[in-house]
Amino acid sequence: MKILFVHQNFPGQFPHLAPALVNRGHHVLALTSETNTRPSPVKVVKYRKPSEVTLSSNLTRMYADCAERGLKAAFAARQLRDQHDYHPDVIFGHSGWGETLFLKEVWPRAKLLVYAELMYRSEGLDTDFDAEFRREGLEPRIMTVARSAHLVQSMVQADAALAPTAFQAATFQPEFRDKITICHDGIDTGRVRPDPNAFFEIPETTLSFRPGDELLTFVNRSLEPYRGFHSFMRALPAVLEARPKAHVAIVGEEGQSYGAAPKDAASWKQKMLDEVGDRLDLSRVHFLGRVAYPTYLSMLQVSRCHAYLTYPFVLSWSLMESMAAGCMVVGSDTDPVREVIKDGRNGKLVDFFDIEGWSAALTDVLANPAAYEAQRAAARRTIVETYDLHGKCLPKLVEFVERAGHTER
Repeated sequence: MKILFVHQNFPGQFPHLAPALVNRGHHVLALTSETNTRPSPVKVVKYRKPSEVTLSSNLTRMYADCAERGLKAAFAARQLRDQHDYHPDVIFGHSGWGETLFLKEVWPRAKLLVYAELMYRSEGLDTDFDAEFRREGLEPRIMTVARSAHLVQSMVQADAALAPTAFQAATFQPEFRDKITICHDGIDTGRVRPDPNAFFEIPETTLSFRPGDELLTFVNRSLEPYRGFHSFMRALPAVLEARPKAHVAIVGEEGQSYGAAPKDAASWKQKMLDEVGDRLDLSRVHFLGRVAYPTYLSMLQVSRCHAYLTYPFVLSWSLMESMAAGCMVVGSDTDPVREVIKDGRNGKLVDFFDIEGWSAALTDVLANPAAYEAQRAAARRTIVETYDLHGKCLPKLVEFVERAGHTER
């Protein structure tokens, strides 16, 4: 078959699936933005950078920007069709940026698959979860609807969709759920695994750690409330007071990936340091920014306790990877995390907003590592048995694409 992947930051969620389909004899091509410089496992073609959209209000900008990106992707698709006689059997695109919106108008006979990552809602998910930062009134509700409009349109057009977790699939409207197959992108548990010889150094210091050392870890793309950075930081003073030899390694960039910037500080990191920094021994709290993947993996392999928090939102790969590496994870008791962590069996769950509870849980794991060895082993077993890339997820992903292509068009 001819299979076209569409993703503005390709390979995105498809770094393993695209080459696996090539290995099965399919002709695979990817359509991506001209601004994308990431290495690709397959041949790519690029669409032009979307033009800036002028609006009377930013409330509907998300939909307007996605429609503009979809337009550029469609024009590139038309060029592929008319100048190169390219006609894909299957198109598999991420619906989050609007790139798939008009592709059926170019190739009406192609089967359109979309990666259904999350459907935004004005109530019951991320936007109204955290009362401290909740925005009231009509305007934020309009903005949320505008963020979901292109996702609804993409699901209407799709022949089938893929969601990585049951929680994420359940955010979509009931009338779409029969289209959705649930399958995670997969974790390479052969690479991400416990290593008794792991070694992790704090850059620009003489500090180093090995398995068994008292290291508390926290990882996110950006340090922001969506991923519980504020709750974690508020819990730290009591943890470091109770555990005077513990160190904390925090991976994540300043800035925002999902939520808004703070109104009264340069970044959420600075805001939280302004709030709790005078109660922290900052010689033991290490902000690492973005790190290389091998460094990140080594950090997980030596971690005595790993904290993961999230709003009811997209589940991070880092949770699955920390469990595959054998971490004892203390996670937020929110729906996406509960899908993977069963409290007391393969990890520990704490209410997202319970600061005293977080301090107590983190302190206990740091103080009593032997008591949690069985849960560490169970955490890895969970990932191997359910989310392993090669043994579980990749075969299912390949079958998802091939089944669509073999359906009568």
